[in-house]
Amino acid sequence: MSESISTARRKVMLDGLVCASALSLLPITSALAAHTKTPSEAWAPPGATIPTGDIHDFDFFVGHWDFVNRRLKKRWVDSDDWDTFPASLVCANHLGGVVNIDEGVFPTKGWSGMTVRIFDRTKRQWSLYWINSSTGVLYPPVVGGFNGDHGVFYGDDHDDDMPVKIRFLWTRLGHDKAHWEQAFSKDNGKTWETNWLIDHTRAAA
Repeated sequence: MSESISTARRKVMLDGLVCASALSLLPITSALAAHTKTPSEAWAPPGATIPTGDIHDFDFFVGHWDFVNRRLKKRWVDSDDWDTFPASLVCANHLGGVVNIDEGVFPTKGWSGMTVRIFDRTKRQWSLYWINSSTGVLYPPVVGGFNGDHGVFYGDDHDDDMPVKIRFLWTRLGHDKAHWEQAFSKDNGKTWETNWLIDHTRAAA
């Protein structure tokens, strides 16, 4: 996709992606069920508990957003060399807010990505799943919720072949801005390396 694509056309394309997401929601949620964790299986760092949240935690994210990514070029080498690249997304609620989906395009990378968030009304926790078009792999969920404007989510993953713990941090910065961070730990949450930062800005209407 060309970086010179017009804002209006980009929004039409992103809206179309979310419509397609909604139409395919049932098979997606069936696949997600295989990854759903019970409370005894979900992970949190030693001495911590998995945060709970509210069904409206991600209402602020509904709409169109532009964002700037900063991702470490090499992990686990104490690097401060970041790859910076743009992206855009559109986000919508489904099933009365129990499901929240965003789908974004990364024009300089040549791939797109989707986050599917599912709220468990009983546990009052969100499970966040990520998939991108370059791999077609559904990644294991991170689980948690928001306390005020700050969201914390934990999970298990692999960095190549190495098992790691993963942490997402969300910060709501008013109506039109938000910040997200991803960190990995290879010592069961004792120390963390932040490897991906995103600054979101709501797109102009």
